[in-house]
Amino acid sequence: MKATILIVDDVPENIDIFVEILAPHHRTKVALNGERALRIARSDNPPDLILLDVMMPGLSGYQVCERLKADPETRTIPVIFVTAMSETADEQRGLELGAVDYITKPISPPIALARVRTHLALHRQRQELARQVEQRTAELLRTRQQIVRRLSRAAEFRDNETGNHIARMSHIARLIAQAAGMGAEFVETLFNAAPMHDIGKIGIPDSILLKSGRLEPEELAIMRQHTEIGAKIIGRHDDDLLKAAHSIALYHHEKWDGSGYPQGLGSEEIPLMARIAAVADVFDALTSERPYKKAWPLEEAVGYIEAQAGTHFDPALIDPFRRSLGEIARIVERYADHQDPYLDFDP
Repeated sequence: MKATILIVDDVPENIDIFVEILAPHHRTKVALNGERALRIARSDNPPDLILLDVMMPGLSGYQVCERLKADPETRTIPVIFVTAMSETADEQRGLELGAVDYITKPISPPIALARVRTHLALHRQRQELARQVEQRTAELLRTRQQIVRRLSRAAEFRDNETGNHIARMSHIARLIAQAAGMGAEFVETLFNAAPMHDIGKIGIPDSILLKSGRLEPEELAIMRQHTEIGAKIIGRHDDDLLKAAHSIALYHHEKWDGSGYPQGLGSEEIPLMARIAAVADVFDALTSERPYKKAWPLEEAVGYIEAQAGTHFDPALIDPFRRSLGEIARIVERYADHQDPYLDFDP
Protein backbone atom coordinates (compact mmCIF):
# COMPACT_ATOMS: atom_id res chain seq x y z
CA MET A 1 0.00 0.00 0.00
CA LYS A 2 1.42 3.36 -1.02
CA ALA A 3 2.27 5.89 1.65
CA THR A 4 0.75 9.37 1.57
CA ILE A 5 3.12 12.35 1.57
CA LEU A 6 1.89 15.85 2.40
CA ILE A 7 3.91 18.54 0.60
CA VAL A 8 3.65 22.00 2.18
CA ASP A 9 5.10 25.02 0.33
CA ASP A 10 3.77 28.45 -0.58
CA VAL A 11 5.50 28.26 -4.01
CA PRO A 12 3.53 26.06 -6.47
CA GLU A 13 6.64 25.39 -8.56
CA ASN A 14 8.35 23.79 -5.56
CA ILE A 15 5.31 21.60 -4.96
CA ASP A 16 5.35 20.53 -8.61
CA ILE A 17 8.97 19.40 -8.26
CA PHE A 18 8.20 17.19 -5.29
CA VAL A 19 5.07 15.76 -6.87
CA GLU A 20 7.08 14.80 -9.94
CA ILE A 21 9.68 13.08 -7.74
CA LEU A 22 7.27 11.30 -5.43
CA ALA A 23 4.12 10.55 -7.46
CA PRO A 24 5.50 7.40 -9.16
CA HIS A 25 6.11 5.86 -5.73
CA HIS A 26 3.69 7.46 -3.27
CA ARG A 27 0.35 9.22 -3.02
CA THR A 28 0.72 12.97 -2.58
CA LYS A 29 -1.33 15.72 -0.96
CA VAL A 30 -0.43 19.40 -1.15
CA ALA A 31 -0.95 22.55 0.91
CA LEU A 32 0.07 26.12 0.04
CA ASN A 33 0.07 27.33 3.65
CA GLY A 34 0.44 26.14 7.22
CA GLU A 35 -3.24 26.41 8.14
CA ARG A 36 -4.24 24.10 5.28
CA ALA A 37 -1.44 21.68 6.20
CA LEU A 38 -2.72 21.41 9.78
CA ARG A 39 -6.26 20.69 8.59
CA ILE A 40 -5.04 17.89 6.33
CA ALA A 41 -2.85 16.44 9.09
CA ARG A 42 -5.79 16.38 11.48
CA SER A 43 -8.23 14.89 8.98
CA ASP A 44 -9.60 11.35 9.01
CA ASN A 45 -6.89 10.35 6.51
CA PRO A 46 -3.69 11.92 7.78
CA PRO A 47 -0.43 11.71 5.82
CA ASP A 48 2.29 9.23 6.62
CA LEU A 49 5.00 11.89 6.27
CA ILE A 50 5.12 15.68 5.81
CA LEU A 51 7.58 17.66 3.68
CA LEU A 52 7.39 21.14 5.21
CA ASP A 53 8.80 24.39 3.86
CA VAL A 54 10.26 26.62 6.57
CA MET A 55 9.76 30.13 5.17
CA MET A 56 6.05 30.68 4.47
CA PRO A 57 3.69 33.63 4.98
CA GLY A 58 1.30 33.23 7.89
CA LEU A 59 2.39 30.24 9.90
CA SER A 60 6.04 29.40 9.35
CA GLY A 61 7.19 25.83 9.00
CA TYR A 62 8.57 25.99 12.52
CA GLN A 63 5.17 27.04 13.89
CA VAL A 64 3.38 24.32 11.93
CA CYS A 65 5.79 21.69 13.23
CA GLU A 66 5.39 22.94 16.78
CA ARG A 67 1.60 22.61 16.56
CA LEU A 68 1.82 19.18 14.98
CA LYS A 69 4.03 17.90 17.77
CA ALA A 70 1.82 19.42 20.47
CA ASP A 71 -1.24 17.53 19.20
CA PRO A 72 -1.49 13.86 20.29
CA GLU A 73 -3.30 13.07 17.02
CA THR A 74 -0.46 14.31 14.81
CA ARG A 75 2.70 14.23 16.92
CA THR A 76 3.93 10.91 15.52
CA ILE A 77 3.81 12.01 11.85
CA PRO A 78 7.42 12.41 10.65
CA VAL A 79 8.26 15.94 9.47
CA ILE A 80 11.09 16.70 7.08
CA PHE A 81 11.90 20.38 6.68
CA VAL A 82 12.58 21.70 3.20
CA THR A 83 14.59 24.92 3.15
CA ALA A 84 17.25 26.97 1.47
CA MET A 85 18.72 27.66 4.88
CA SER A 86 21.92 25.86 5.67
CA GLU A 87 22.93 27.39 8.97
CA THR A 88 23.49 24.90 11.80
CA ALA A 89 21.32 26.94 14.17
CA ASP A 90 18.36 26.69 11.79
CA GLU A 91 18.74 22.93 11.52
CA GLN A 92 19.10 22.60 15.29
CA ARG A 93 15.91 24.58 15.91
CA GLY A 94 13.92 22.38 13.54
CA LEU A 95 15.23 19.16 15.07
CA GLU A 96 14.49 20.44 18.57
CA LEU A 97 10.89 21.06 17.48
CA GLY A 98 10.57 17.42 16.48
CA ALA A 99 11.53 17.25 12.80
CA VAL A 100 13.33 14.09 11.74
CA ASP A 101 15.46 15.53 8.90
CA TYR A 102 16.22 18.40 6.52
CA ILE A 103 16.24 18.57 2.73
CA THR A 104 17.92 21.65 1.32
CA LYS A 105 17.07 23.55 -1.86
CA PRO A 106 17.79 23.20 -4.70
CA ILE A 107 16.27 19.72 -4.49
CA SER A 108 18.27 16.65 -5.48
CA PRO A 109 15.62 14.09 -6.60
CA PRO A 110 17.61 10.96 -5.61
CA ILE A 111 18.45 12.37 -2.17
CA ALA A 112 14.90 13.58 -1.54
CA LEU A 113 13.42 10.22 -2.54
CA ALA A 114 15.95 8.28 -0.46
CA ARG A 115 15.30 10.34 2.67
CA VAL A 116 11.55 10.01 2.30
CA ARG A 117 11.87 6.24 1.94
CA THR A 118 14.21 6.01 4.94
CA HIS A 119 11.93 7.95 7.27
CA LEU A 120 8.82 6.14 6.06
CA ALA A 121 10.52 2.84 6.89
CA LEU A 122 11.55 4.09 10.32
CA HIS A 123 8.03 5.39 10.93
CA ARG A 124 6.51 2.02 10.03
CA GLN A 125 8.95 0.28 12.36
CA ARG A 126 8.02 2.62 15.23
CA GLN A 127 4.30 2.07 14.54
CA GLU A 128 4.73 -1.70 14.56
CA LEU A 129 6.76 -1.57 17.78
CA ALA A 130 4.12 0.66 19.40
CA ARG A 131 1.40 -1.77 18.27
CA GLN A 132 3.26 -4.71 19.76
CA VAL A 133 3.87 -2.85 23.03
CA GLU A 134 0.20 -1.84 23.21
CA GLN A 135 -0.91 -5.41 22.50
CA ARG A 136 1.44 -6.86 25.10
CA THR A 137 0.40 -4.25 27.67
CA ALA A 138 -3.26 -5.08 27.08
CA GLU A 139 -2.52 -8.80 27.46
CA LEU A 140 -0.68 -8.18 30.74
CA LEU A 141 -3.55 -6.03 32.02
CA ARG A 142 -6.10 -8.73 31.16
CA THR A 143 -3.96 -11.36 32.90
CA ARG A 144 -3.57 -9.19 35.98
CA GLN A 145 -7.30 -8.50 36.10
CA GLN A 146 -8.09 -12.20 35.87
CA ILE A 147 -5.65 -12.99 38.70
CA VAL A 148 -7.34 -10.34 40.84
CA ARG A 149 -10.79 -11.75 40.09
CA ARG A 150 -9.81 -15.37 40.68
CA LEU A 151 -8.15 -14.48 44.00
CA SER A 152 -11.32 -12.62 44.95
CA ARG A 153 -13.35 -15.75 44.07
CA ALA A 154 -11.09 -17.74 46.39
CA ALA A 155 -12.07 -15.45 49.26
CA GLU A 156 -15.76 -15.93 48.46
CA PHE A 157 -15.46 -19.71 48.82
CA ARG A 158 -14.82 -19.19 52.53
CA ASP A 159 -17.60 -16.67 53.06
CA ASN A 160 -21.35 -16.66 53.45
CA GLU A 161 -21.41 -13.91 50.83
CA THR A 162 -21.18 -16.42 47.99
CA GLY A 163 -22.45 -16.31 44.43
CA ASN A 164 -21.87 -13.28 42.28
CA HIS A 165 -21.47 -10.64 44.99
CA ILE A 166 -18.10 -9.40 43.79
CA ALA A 167 -19.32 -9.13 40.18
CA ARG A 168 -22.45 -7.20 41.20
CA MET A 169 -20.59 -4.97 43.63
CA SER A 170 -17.90 -4.14 41.06
CA HIS A 171 -20.42 -3.28 38.36
CA ILE A 172 -22.50 -1.15 40.74
CA ALA A 173 -19.39 0.75 41.83
CA ARG A 174 -18.52 1.40 38.18
CA LEU A 175 -22.02 2.67 37.41
CA ILE A 176 -21.95 5.07 40.35
CA ALA A 177 -18.52 6.38 39.35
CA GLN A 178 -19.66 6.92 35.78
CA ALA A 179 -22.78 8.78 36.92
CA ALA A 180 -20.62 10.91 39.22
CA GLY A 181 -18.61 12.07 36.19
CA MET A 182 -15.38 10.24 36.93
CA GLY A 183 -12.96 9.77 34.02
CA ALA A 184 -12.72 6.52 32.09
CA GLU A 185 -9.37 5.54 33.63
CA PHE A 186 -10.67 6.08 37.17
CA VAL A 187 -13.85 4.11 36.42
CA GLU A 188 -12.03 1.11 34.96
CA THR A 189 -9.43 1.04 37.73
CA LEU A 190 -12.22 1.07 40.32
CA PHE A 191 -14.08 -1.68 38.49
CA ASN A 192 -11.02 -3.92 38.36
CA ALA A 193 -9.87 -3.20 41.93
CA ALA A 194 -13.26 -3.51 43.67
CA PRO A 195 -13.33 -7.36 43.57
CA MET A 196 -10.50 -7.35 46.12
CA HIS A 197 -12.48 -5.42 48.75
CA ASP A 198 -13.03 -8.44 51.04
CA ILE A 199 -9.91 -10.45 50.25
CA GLY A 200 -8.87 -10.10 53.90
CA LYS A 201 -11.65 -12.48 54.95
CA ILE A 202 -9.25 -15.25 53.95
CA GLY A 203 -7.55 -14.54 57.27
CA ILE A 204 -10.69 -14.73 59.45
CA PRO A 205 -11.34 -18.01 61.35
CA ASP A 206 -14.20 -20.13 60.00
CA SER A 207 -15.90 -20.13 63.39
CA ILE A 208 -16.45 -16.41 62.99
CA LEU A 209 -16.65 -16.02 59.23
CA LEU A 210 -19.27 -18.75 58.79
CA LYS A 211 -21.29 -18.09 61.93
CA SER A 212 -24.97 -17.76 61.03
CA GLY A 213 -26.03 -15.83 64.11
CA ARG A 214 -25.08 -12.44 65.50
CA LEU A 215 -21.38 -12.01 66.30
CA GLU A 216 -20.30 -11.37 69.86
CA PRO A 217 -18.32 -8.13 70.45
CA GLU A 218 -14.98 -9.95 70.55
CA GLU A 219 -15.88 -11.87 67.39
CA LEU A 220 -16.93 -8.67 65.66
CA ALA A 221 -13.58 -7.13 66.53
CA ILE A 222 -11.82 -10.04 64.85
CA MET A 223 -14.10 -9.85 61.81
CA ARG A 224 -13.27 -6.18 61.39
CA GLN A 225 -9.61 -7.08 61.02
CA HIS A 226 -10.37 -8.29 57.48
CA THR A 227 -9.79 -4.75 56.18
CA GLU A 228 -6.23 -4.59 57.48
CA ILE A 229 -5.55 -8.22 56.57
CA GLY A 230 -6.71 -7.50 53.02
CA ALA A 231 -4.44 -4.47 52.77
CA LYS A 232 -1.50 -6.60 53.94
CA ILE A 233 -2.30 -9.35 51.43
CA ILE A 234 -2.38 -6.86 48.55
CA GLY A 235 0.59 -4.88 49.85
CA ARG A 236 1.81 -1.46 48.75
CA HIS A 237 2.70 -1.02 45.08
CA ASP A 238 3.30 1.70 42.50
CA ASP A 239 0.89 -0.04 40.13
CA ASP A 240 -2.39 1.94 39.90
CA LEU A 241 -4.62 -1.15 40.02
CA LEU A 242 -2.97 -2.60 43.11
CA LYS A 243 -2.84 0.79 44.84
CA ALA A 244 -6.57 1.13 44.27
CA ALA A 245 -7.22 -2.43 45.50
CA HIS A 246 -5.18 -1.75 48.65
CA SER A 247 -7.12 1.44 49.33
CA ILE A 248 -10.53 -0.14 48.78
CA ALA A 249 -9.73 -3.21 50.90
CA LEU A 250 -8.51 -1.05 53.77
CA TYR A 251 -11.08 1.73 53.77
CA HIS A 252 -14.40 0.42 52.39
CA HIS A 253 -15.84 0.15 55.92
CA GLU A 254 -14.97 3.72 56.88
CA LYS A 255 -18.00 6.00 57.28
CA TRP A 256 -18.58 9.60 56.25
CA ASP A 257 -19.21 10.66 59.88
CA GLY A 258 -15.97 9.04 61.13
CA SER A 259 -17.65 6.15 62.96
CA GLY A 260 -16.33 3.41 60.67
CA TYR A 261 -13.23 1.23 60.83
CA PRO A 262 -10.31 0.47 60.86
CA GLN A 263 -8.99 4.05 61.22
CA GLY A 264 -12.09 6.10 61.92
CA LEU A 265 -11.55 8.34 58.90
CA GLY A 266 -14.27 10.81 58.00
CA SER A 267 -15.61 12.67 54.95
CA GLU A 268 -12.99 13.29 52.27
CA GLU A 269 -10.22 11.70 54.34
CA ILE A 270 -11.66 8.45 53.00
CA PRO A 271 -10.34 7.79 49.47
CA LEU A 272 -13.03 8.35 46.83
CA MET A 273 -12.82 4.82 45.42
CA ALA A 274 -13.44 3.40 48.89
CA ARG A 275 -16.42 5.73 49.38
CA ILE A 276 -17.96 4.53 46.13
CA ALA A 277 -17.18 0.90 46.95
CA ALA A 278 -18.92 1.31 50.32
CA VAL A 279 -22.21 2.31 48.69
CA ALA A 280 -22.02 -0.55 46.19
CA ASP A 281 -21.04 -3.12 48.83
CA VAL A 282 -23.78 -2.21 51.32
CA PHE A 283 -26.45 -1.98 48.63
CA ASP A 284 -25.61 -5.42 47.29
CA ALA A 285 -25.44 -6.88 50.79
CA LEU A 286 -28.93 -5.53 51.54
CA THR A 287 -30.48 -6.85 48.32
CA SER A 288 -28.84 -10.29 48.54
CA GLU A 289 -30.14 -13.28 50.49
CA ARG A 290 -27.83 -14.72 53.13
CA PRO A 291 -28.20 -17.69 55.50
CA TYR A 292 -28.90 -15.20 58.28
CA LYS A 293 -31.24 -12.81 56.42
CA LYS A 294 -33.70 -12.37 53.57
CA ALA A 295 -32.97 -10.09 50.61
CA TRP A 296 -34.38 -6.61 51.00
CA PRO A 297 -36.71 -5.31 48.27
CA LEU A 298 -34.95 -2.88 45.97
CA GLU A 299 -36.99 0.10 47.13
CA GLU A 300 -36.20 -0.53 50.81
CA ALA A 301 -32.49 -0.87 50.09
CA VAL A 302 -32.50 2.38 48.11
CA GLY A 303 -34.31 4.09 50.97
CA TYR A 304 -31.66 2.88 53.42
CA ILE A 305 -28.80 4.17 51.26
CA GLU A 306 -30.49 7.56 50.95
CA ALA A 307 -31.20 7.71 54.70
CA GLN A 308 -27.52 7.06 55.46
CA ALA A 309 -26.28 10.00 53.37
CA GLY A 310 -24.01 12.13 55.52
CA THR A 311 -23.59 9.48 58.19
CA HIS A 312 -22.42 6.27 56.51
CA PHE A 313 -22.14 7.47 52.92
CA ASP A 314 -20.75 10.44 51.04
CA PRO A 315 -23.80 12.65 50.34
CA ALA A 316 -22.41 13.60 46.91
CA LEU A 317 -22.68 9.96 45.78
CA ILE A 318 -26.39 9.54 46.50
CA ASP A 319 -27.65 11.33 43.39
CA PRO A 320 -25.27 9.39 41.04
CA PHE A 321 -26.40 6.20 42.78
CA ARG A 322 -30.06 7.12 42.28
CA ARG A 323 -29.51 7.98 38.61
CA SER A 324 -27.86 4.59 38.09
CA LEU A 325 -30.70 2.51 39.51
CA GLY A 326 -32.02 1.35 36.14
CA GLU A 327 -28.66 -0.11 35.17
CA ILE A 328 -28.06 -1.37 38.69
CA ALA A 329 -31.30 -3.37 38.52
CA ARG A 330 -30.09 -4.93 35.27
CA ILE A 331 -26.80 -5.92 36.92
CA VAL A 332 -28.63 -7.42 39.94
CA GLU A 333 -30.73 -9.55 37.59
CA ARG A 334 -27.86 -10.60 35.32
CA TYR A 335 -25.60 -11.61 38.21
CA ALA A 336 -28.27 -13.06 40.51
CA ASP A 337 -26.94 -15.77 42.83
CA HIS A 338 -28.98 -18.48 41.08
CA GLN A 339 -27.02 -17.71 37.89
CA ASP A 340 -23.69 -19.34 37.08
CA PRO A 341 -21.37 -18.21 39.92
CA TYR A 342 -18.49 -18.14 37.44
CA LEU A 343 -20.10 -15.66 35.08
CA ASP A 344 -17.58 -13.36 33.49
CA PHE A 345 -17.55 -9.82 34.84
CA ASP A 346 -18.29 -8.34 31.43
CA PRO A 347 -21.65 -6.52 31.06
